[in-house]
Amino acid sequence: MNKPAGHFRWTSLRRVATGAALLLSMVAGAFAEQTFSFDATPGKLPKSVIPVSYTIELTADFTTLALPGVETVEVEVREPVAQVTLNAVNTAFGDVTADDGAQRAAVVTDTAAQTATLTFAQPIAAGRHKLRIAFTAQINKFGTGLFSVDYPTKDGMKRLISSQLEPADARRIFPCWDEPAFKATFALTVVIPKNLLAVGNMPVASEEAVADNLKKVSFAPTPRMSSYLFVLTVGELERVTADADGVTVGVVTTEGKGGQGRFALDSAVKLLGYYNDYFGVKYPLPKLDLIAVPGGFGGAMENWGGITFFESRLLFDPATNAETARRGIFGIIAHEMAHMWFGDLVTMAWWDNLWLNEGFASWMSTKASEQFYPQWQSWLNGYGAKQFAMTLDARRTSHPIQQPIADHSEAVTAFDAITYSKGEALIRMLENYLGEQAFRDGIRKYMAAHAYSNSTTADLWHALESTAGKKITGVAASFTEQDGVPLVVAETICDGASQRLTLRQDRFVIAPANAAALPAHDWQIPVAAGPVGGKPFADILLQGSADVPAGACGDAIKVNLGDIGYYRVEYGPKNRAALLNAFAPMQVDDRLNIVTDNWALVQAGHAEPSSYLALLDALEVGDHRAVWEQVISSFAALNRLSRDRAERPAIQAYARAKLRPVFDRLGWDGGGPADDDTALLRASLIRALGDLGDEAVITEAKRRFAAFLVDPTSLPNALRDAVAHLVGITADRATYDTLLALARESTVTNERLRYYFAAASARDPELAQATLAFTLTAGLPSTIVGGMIGTVASAGEQPQLAWDFVQKNFDTLLAKQGPNFRDQFVPNFMTNFTDPAHAAELAAFAPSQSTGGGRLMVGRALEAIAISGDLQARVLRQVAEWIGAHKP
Repeated sequence: MNKPAGHFRWTSLRRVATGAALLLSMVAGAFAEQTFSFDATPGKLPKSVIPVSYTIELTADFTTLALPGVETVEVEVREPVAQVTLNAVNTAFGDVTADDGAQRAAVVTDTAAQTATLTFAQPIAAGRHKLRIAFTAQINKFGTGLFSVDYPTKDGMKRLISSQLEPADARRIFPCWDEPAFKATFALTVVIPKNLLAVGNMPVASEEAVADNLKKVSFAPTPRMSSYLFVLTVGELERVTADADGVTVGVVTTEGKGGQGRFALDSAVKLLGYYNDYFGVKYPLPKLDLIAVPGGFGGAMENWGGITFFESRLLFDPATNAETARRGIFGIIAHEMAHMWFGDLVTMAWWDNLWLNEGFASWMSTKASEQFYPQWQSWLNGYGAKQFAMTLDARRTSHPIQQPIADHSEAVTAFDAITYSKGEALIRMLENYLGEQAFRDGIRKYMAAHAYSNSTTADLWHALESTAGKKITGVAASFTEQDGVPLVVAETICDGASQRLTLRQDRFVIAPANAAALPAHDWQIPVAAGPVGGKPFADILLQGSADVPAGACGDAIKVNLGDIGYYRVEYGPKNRAALLNAFAPMQVDDRLNIVTDNWALVQAGHAEPSSYLALLDALEVGDHRAVWEQVISSFAALNRLSRDRAERPAIQAYARAKLRPVFDRLGWDGGGPADDDTALLRASLIRALGDLGDEAVITEAKRRFAAFLVDPTSLPNALRDAVAHLVGITADRATYDTLLALARESTVTNERLRYYFAAASARDPELAQATLAFTLTAGLPSTIVGGMIGTVASAGEQPQLAWDFVQKNFDTLLAKQGPNFRDQFVPNFMTNFTDPAHAAELAAFAPSQSTGGGRLMVGRALEAIAISGDLQARVLRQVAEWIGAHKP
C-alpha cells in the first residue's frame, strides 16, 4: 500500500565502548533468533484452529448495500476445542454448523475486539473439519472492507463496489482469521447484476445466469495467502490485456477509459519480466490485473492478482495529465507489483514486520525506475521521502522499523514514513554495503525458502549473510530494532602536509527546548567518506568513533558520498569551510545532501539559521531541480510558521528574491521535453512564488486561467495544477464557483481533484465556510472530504475555522469517513497549529483517545505541535534579523 522558546542543542550521554559493544551483541543475538514460528507469532486469535481453505458465496446488493453470504471453511483443529474464535465486524450471523450439520454453534460477537466466538455443545476433535457459516455483512461507504463508489459519467452517476482490506478489514466482508500468519486458499463466488463485470484475485472459472437479471460468477481458488490480500471489484468495467511470459496482464477501468490504461499496461508487462528475473521466482498466478477505482480510497493496494489503484494513480490521459505524471504512475505500479513477491508470496508474520512489505516495495520501485528510466534520476529526485522519514525519526515519538503492534488500530498507524521510507533507505544502504550481486542472491534465496509462507526480518538477514559472506545482522539490528537517526560528527585535522578525518557518532534529535534528553543509541554505520569528486576511502563501519587518513591538508572531505547512508552529518569548522569552497563542483547528490543536512541541523538547534541562509548564497540559479525543491520546501516551512506573525513579510520577500531568478531563467513557456525536470521545477516555482505573494506570478496565473476557460488548449497540462492553485487561493465568489463547476462537470478524476482542491484553497473566510459546508453534502466524493477540510486549514490558512467545523460536525463526519477519521485525521489535522492551547484541545479530544492507534497518533501530533512552536520562537526572529542585514 502506495508532518516553547530558547536555543536548544541536544547532547547524548555516551556509553563506554565495552558497554556499547555488549549492547549491540545482545541486540544482534536476540534479533538473530526471531525467525518465523507460527506459534510464537503475535496476534489476538487463538492458534488452536487454523483455516486451510475458504469457499465463499456473496450476493452484492447495489441498492441496499447489504452483503448476504455463506462460507464453508475447512479448518485444521490442533487440539479438541468447544469454541472457535475468528474475526468479524458489523456482521449478522445466521446458522453456523460444523461437519455437514453434525453440530450447531451459538455465536457471541465482541465489537471492541472485532471477533465472533462460535460455541459448540461438544468439543470438536483434533483433525480436519468444515465449518459452514451463514452471515450478512455490509457494503460501506468509507473505503474499507467492501465499499461502494458513486462516480460521474457522461450518462450520469454510476456505482461500483471494490475492496480495501489492509491491515484488517477482510473481517468486514466475511468472517475469517484476519491475521497475516493464517494463510489459506480462497474460492469466491459472487452473485451480481448481469450487466456488470467482476474481478477477483484469480481468473473467472465459470459464469451462469440466475433469476432476477442476475448472474453467478465463480473464480478459481487462490494459492495460500493472507486474508488481507483478498480482492473483489464489480461494476460497469472494461479490461485491456497483454501477455507477459504466459501471464495475462490486464488493466481494468470504468467503461470508456480503457485507452488511458495503455501506459500502465505496458509498464506492468516490462516490470513483470524484470521482477521474475530479479527475485528468481516467477510470478505464480495466471493473471495480474491493475484495477482503476474512481473513489473510495486514495492510494493503491497489492491484492494478489488484482491490484487496486485510486484511478488518478493508474490512468494516464494525455488530454489532462502532464507528461511527468508517467513518473508517479510507473512508480506506484512498480511498488505494488513488487509486493506480489515481498508481501504476497512471502508475507510478514505480524504487523511488527510490516516494513518487510513496504520498505522493500518502496526500494524496489525506485530501483526499477532507475532501471527503465534513468533520465528520471529517481534516487536523487525522491530524496524528499527519506528526508521526511528522518524528520519523524528524530522525534521522541519515533518508533523502530520493527515495532510492537498490539492490535488492528495500532497496525494502521504503522503505515508511515518510517516504515516505508526509512525502510527503503536502510535497504539501499545495505545493498550498497554488501554489493548489488550478493544482495540479489540473498533475496532470491529468501524468496525460495519462504514462498507461500510467512517470515520475519531475521529470516531475511540470514539469507543475505549466507550469500554475501559478510556479517549484516549487527548493522541491520542497530537500525531496525531501535528508533532514531544517527549523527556523524566529522572534522579534519592537519598533521603537517597531510590530514586525518575524525568521526564520532551521536544521536540526532529534533525536540522542543524543554524536552528531556533521549537515551543514547549506538549504531553500526556503513560510512562512505572521501574527497569531493573522488572515491570513498576504504570501507568504514563506524562504531563509536574512528580516525582515518584523509589526503592532503586542506582537501575538502565529504561524508556520506552519494547520499546513500541513513544518517546526518555535522562538520567541524575546518572541513565545513573547505566544503563550501568546493560546493559548486560537487556531484549534485552531495550538494543536496549538504543542504538538507544543514537545514535539519537548524531544526535540531545544532546550527544557527544564518548558516543555512548563507549556504543558499552558494547555490547557482541553474542548479538541479532537487536542490531547489529542497530550498522551496524550507521556505514553505518558514512561511507556514510565520503565518499571522510580524516576521512573515520579510521572510516572504527574501524567499521571493531567491526564487524569482530561478523562475525567470526557466520562464512560463520555456522549451525542452515536457517530461523533464525543468517542467516539474517550473510548476513548483509558480506555486511557491504565488504562495509567497509574488503579485506578478499571481496576475499571470489569473490571466492564463481566464484564457484557459475560453480555450483549454492554451494552458499546458504541466501548469494546470499550479495555475489552478493560485487562482484558488486568491479566488472571489465568481472564481470559486467556476472552480467548483469545472470539478463537477469533469468525469476525469485528476481534473476533479485539481479543481476541488483549488476551490478549497480559497483564503476568503466566507468561501472557506462554503467549502466546509460542502463536505457534508452528497455532492462531494467521500474519498476527498478529509483532504478538502485539511486544505481549508493549510493552503486556505483557516485552521481555526476548520477545527471549529470538525468539532461541531464530528459525529456526521465520522459516520461518513469511518474509524480512520477519528484515529488519524483529527491528530494529523491538529498539526496545523503551533500553540499549547490547541495541543491541550487535542489531548482532551476523547474520540481520538479511544483506541491504541488513536492514542499513538495523538502523541505524535502533540510533539509535532510543540516542535513547531519551538521553531517559531527560536528561528523566525533570527531569520528575519539575518534577512535585514543580508539583502539578496
